[in-house]
Amino acid sequence: MHELSICQALIAQVEKIATSHSAQRVALVKLRIGPLSGVEPSLVQYAYPFASAGTLAAESTLVIEAVPLKVGCEACGAETEAEPNWLICGACGSCLTRVVSGDELMLMSVELVTY
Repeated sequence: MHELSICQALIAQVEKIATSHSAQRVALVKLRIGPLSGVEPSLVQYAYPFASAGTLAAESTLVIEAVPLKVGCEACGAETEAEPNWLICGACGSCLTRVVSGDELMLMSVELVTY
């Protein structure tokens, strides 16, 4: 389960942010995860408490925002939603597409508690 190592790297980044802002603890962490990121959101949610134990983020809440998979069509210029195994244009059916969103794993925000 590589999601645990992803959570450990996430916690290291969050702790660095918290320390640089002299925070006593982390209250909330928001992530965006796309279907082509190679990361399973439910496994990240499961691994997060183990990775955050004993850190400034130990009592924090993890919020995961699912990012829709969108492709841009090189043939007609449309931007449409797609399926992970079916990256065709929803407007014209062309397979000449590029991924516009849905491959990201991104830390969006961290809510810190300072006294």
